[in-house]
Amino acid sequence: MVEATTAGRFLFDLPTPEAALALSGASEQTLRQLEALTGVSLVMRGLQLEIRGRPSQLERAAGVVELLRPFWQEGESVSSVDVQAALQSLDTGRHQDHEAMGQQVLARSQRGNLLRPRTLRQKNYVEAMERHDLTLALGPAGTGKTFLATVLAVRMLTERKVERLILTRPAVEAGERLGFLPGDLQQKVDPYLRPLYDALHALLGPEKTSALLEKGVIEVAPLAYMRGRTLSEAFVILDEAQNTTPAQMRMVLTRLGERSRMVVTGDITQVDLPQGQLSGLVEAAQVLEGVEGVAVCKLTAADVVRHPMVQRVVEAYARRDKANGGPAGSGGQRPRR
Repeated sequence: MVEATTAGRFLFDLPTPEAALALSGASEQTLRQLEALTGVSLVMRGLQLEIRGRPSQLERAAGVVELLRPFWQEGESVSSVDVQAALQSLDTGRHQDHEAMGQQVLARSQRGNLLRPRTLRQKNYVEAMERHDLTLALGPAGTGKTFLATVLAVRMLTERKVERLILTRPAVEAGERLGFLPGDLQQKVDPYLRPLYDALHALLGPEKTSALLEKGVIEVAPLAYMRGRTLSEAFVILDEAQNTTPAQMRMVLTRLGERSRMVVTGDITQVDLPQGQLSGLVEAAQVLEGVEGVAVCKLTAADVVRHPMVQRVVEAYARRDKANGGPAGSGGQRPRR
């Protein structure tokens, strides 16, 4: 409940202590960020948030708090990205889109957290996956490319819209050296597939994930296993696709079978292919742009939902790449590591 009182002041009544803590953030970090962005003064007293400032500042700050209501009302922590996304939506006249995003709950994690897109570009990405048989998602680390795809895949599996879930990624760093690693083949490639397991464990829990893996309902395998197969009635996620060659990308895209959906994710600034080798993801994004049934989504540093430091790191490298004439994987030369 929001109430305008005397001139230069707004009061927000919060429903629970959990809501107040979620909105304030650790050491009231979220409130301090909102103050810095809008110029208002914010004070949390028990279950009431007081906003003071000039009329234009008040309206802007109150609008951001209201757009964030779906998060703090449920006791979900409000991040710096959430604040920035809400403010941008308000300033660009897209507050209605942001309100709709707040209601777009995809699933609930094993810890009870509501899982949903946190920025408008993430919202567009989720909608693209729901509407298209093939979606390519390009963006830096931490933008939710793989996690949101896995959330949607698990939901479609639960709703029986697909019969199985196939998660794959290239093990480029291993190359011919897989044979020198200890263990059987699955143990050799597991380190490269660990991020996919992590996403499944967050959604289903380790025990249910293991049971579905044993039954073959969920398959986590290196990209080489996809050759010669037809992937029917499946939700296929190709992760770290920036490390595919053009030939590998063409191979996996043509595996798609009846009643299947595929999501290809990658970060073209994190290519581990040999120097001068064009990334299959870069080529596919260019070739498939505008093709019917295909969506190409591009996320940015503004969509990073990990630790705030990740966003700053991504932006710093983006500036360096721009100064050097483009990111690694775009077809030009790149420094050796």
